[in-house]
Amino acid sequence: MRPRRRLGQHFLADPNLARRIVEFSGVGPGENVLEIGAGLGSLTIPLAETGARVLAVELDARLLPAFQEAVGGYENVTILAADALLVEWEEVLAGGKWKMASNLPYNVAAPLVIGMLERGLPIDSYLAMVQREVGERLSAGPDDKAYGAASVHVSYWAEAKVLRRVPRTVFWPEPRVDSVLLRLEPRAEPPVGVGAESLFRVVDEGFRQRRKTMKNALRRLGLEPSKASEILVSAGVPADVRAEDLGLEDFARVAEYVDEAVGD
Repeated sequence: MRPRRRLGQHFLADPNLARRIVEFSGVGPGENVLEIGAGLGSLTIPLAETGARVLAVELDARLLPAFQEAVGGYENVTILAADALLVEWEEVLAGGKWKMASNLPYNVAAPLVIGMLERGLPIDSYLAMVQREVGERLSAGPDDKAYGAASVHVSYWAEAKVLRRVPRTVFWPEPRVDSVLLRLEPRAEPPVGVGAESLFRVVDEGFRQRRKTMKNALRRLGLEPSKASEILVSAGVPADVRAEDLGLEDFARVAEYVDEAVGD
């Protein structure tokens, strides 16, 4: 049995780090905790030992017999054999509050996390081991090199913070990159008043061609050059500004003026 690269599998092989992750998660007796990418149970077992009810999700059917054997003595572990990207989470997590603690497969981490945040699931906190580049991108601000559209998406839905770097030596097989432990705390409400659809239409177009200015982005959304410049000035940003220089609040002001212009 070997991990599959196409599934982004890198199993956690350091029990001390697994216990530390559980401490960071704050999971306690009787709580519900979701683990995605359970693998062979290296994180599942210390989560179960807290007394929490663990829902462990694993896609790879080859691993399930060994995983079931590893956690067979824990009545508080439920195994869900499924693709986390396709799960109807609203149904699976219904009726309770949850925390998430996972060593996420590298190839699905970003779309999975962003998708779950957007769905407003009953998860109070997310703690995820992800590829360093992904973690830094999801938690980045305008002054950070890793800042991009995904950063703005996350900041609309949650507060994100990298807690620590994780060396590649704690995984089997050893990946070619380091990882980070990322915490996301979903917001009760978005910090800006503009709706998600209007906001992300502007954000995604702005980052689609990073070397172009926001004026070009607004033109691609169908606005005349003069109107695009007027909107940016009204929003309090330079007409030649690029998306990477704007924060969430800046994008929100621009999106509001775009909505007004389109409405006219």
